[in-house]
Amino acid sequence: MTVHRVGAEARLDSSVWMGREVVVKQRVVKGYRHPSLDRSIQTSRIRNEARLLLEARRAGIAVPIVYSIDYDSNQIVMEEVKGARIKDALDELPEPEARAVCDKIGEIAARLHENDIVHGDLTTSNMLLEGERIVLIDFSLGSKTSELEDKGVDMHLLEEAFHSAHYRRSELYEVVKDSYVRRYEGGREVLAKVREIEKRGRYTRRE
Repeated sequence: MTVHRVGAEARLDSSVWMGREVVVKQRVVKGYRHPSLDRSIQTSRIRNEARLLLEARRAGIAVPIVYSIDYDSNQIVMEEVKGARIKDALDELPEPEARAVCDKIGEIAARLHENDIVHGDLTTSNMLLEGERIVLIDFSLGSKTSELEDKGVDMHLLEEAFHSAHYRRSELYEVVKDSYVRRYEGGREVLAKVREIEKRGRYTRRE
């Protein structure tokens, strides 16, 4: 088993499961919590992430296939996607390809929100480019909700990613937004909420 990534909430390892190349996502036990409380929280979060992955797939979004869930060991075994993070790849793509990728990102966000799925960390770090396919990963902070505020936070995070990680091509976020509003009836309302969130943030910083 090869360590893929270690974060505050989970450890990802590359492995082989029943002849398939997989990623094993192991949630990190929090020692400061009572063991029974920690187990309850971890089980709830694993169940939630697996459910959102399934719902996203049903909505036509490419996500890793979940092969196995083990609540006793706090882990999910899922397909290992062989692709580069869009965070790393986007700035190097030729302009037409970069615009096509951004159009697909807008479509993915639209499909999520049309189905009341909020990713919770919707950034290009959690999108893998595999050929012409974009695979959305890591739903650990996600939720099933119709709340405009939550969808606004999703799009606010995505916009911030373009202005920070992709500052040299930040204008491409306009392609994302155009695609999003074309494909999601409530898209303009969500983007108006993003402007409201940004204003609140500026006011808080001034305070």
